[in-house]
Amino acid sequence: MFWSHMGFFHQAVATGLSDDAGAAWRADNLPFILQPGMAGLRCLVLGAGGFLGQALAAALQEGGADVQGYGRIAVPSGPSKLAWVPAAFEDATALASALRGQDVVFHLLGSSLPHSSNRDPAGDVSRTVVPTLHLLDLCRAARVRRVVFASSGGTVYGIPSQVPTPEDAPTAPISAYGINKLMIERYLHLYEHLHGLEHQVLRIGNPYGPGQSPFRPQGIIAAMMHAALLGQALAIWGTGEVTRDFIHVDDVSQAFIAAALYDGPHRIMNVGSGQGRSLNAVARDVAAAAGRPGLAMVHTSARAADVPVSVLNTELIREETGWQPRVDWANGLAGTAAWMQAACEVTAPKQASLAPRTDGNIGLLLT
Repeated sequence: MFWSHMGFFHQAVATGLSDDAGAAWRADNLPFILQPGMAGLRCLVLGAGGFLGQALAAALQEGGADVQGYGRIAVPSGPSKLAWVPAAFEDATALASALRGQDVVFHLLGSSLPHSSNRDPAGDVSRTVVPTLHLLDLCRAARVRRVVFASSGGTVYGIPSQVPTPEDAPTAPISAYGINKLMIERYLHLYEHLHGLEHQVLRIGNPYGPGQSPFRPQGIIAAMMHAALLGQALAIWGTGEVTRDFIHVDDVSQAFIAAALYDGPHRIMNVGSGQGRSLNAVARDVAAAAGRPGLAMVHTSARAADVPVSVLNTELIREETGWQPRVDWANGLAGTAAWMQAACEVTAPKQASLAPRTDGNIGLLLT
């Protein structure tokens, strides 16, 4: 087999973001493990302009991989010297060209969200599952060795019968988003069975950390941190007792690398902290990390697509690859606050509007 299980070594990882202060904080404060077996591997990151994609591309480059990014945006603000293909997922010509000569493809692309997918299930299939099938056919033609897919540990199990939830638990999603993630998992299995296209699936919990935009509809910690830094009340869905498994983005990146190099029999692995935190508790911790303890909380309507509890059992990936979360909760929140303060400029504690930065750094000005 092309991959062999590699030992770990410690090395500091900078974010690769253009914001000097945010990158410096992470380089100084967060020790991570990189796997030297990535050196020289040709890797294509689909969705490298997104939150997870930027962090993964940076980690891959730090490990010596030859990395190319792919996504809609014309100029990504992620790792320096990253070769980039500015194209849509549906652009078969551009995708086929990008796949040539690649060893590993990291599939992080997706345009839907759990709470919005139920409004248009057919459209969600056409935008996520169908393009992925075209991707797998193109991977076969390009002789790609392995596809590593970002699935969703928070949605594929539905309302779990066991907490923490292991990989062999029943899957009964309550959102079209989760169903489509499962469909892609099944097709990956089929393509390995029929065509020998290797795959690994990571069922990821709720990632957070530096680089996550507070202005998008996914990422509760980023949204709360932004509000807290502005001194605004923190919005919480329902009673706030919804419980999630939060995992730092750099730990997720290292899980992707471990999956790319793994040579064992398991194709699906959970990636999370293994600890559950209610939104009420998260809000209190975020406010404290932002230096504004005691901020008010505003409860909004609960969302039908949200499972009440999602906590992942991560024993399998720990035992099989040696991966484990390295960023503790307090340090992770502190780093997120530091990055957001450096990447954005808060000038009005009660009201804010967005304006693009003009200083060349990542982020937005809040004016």
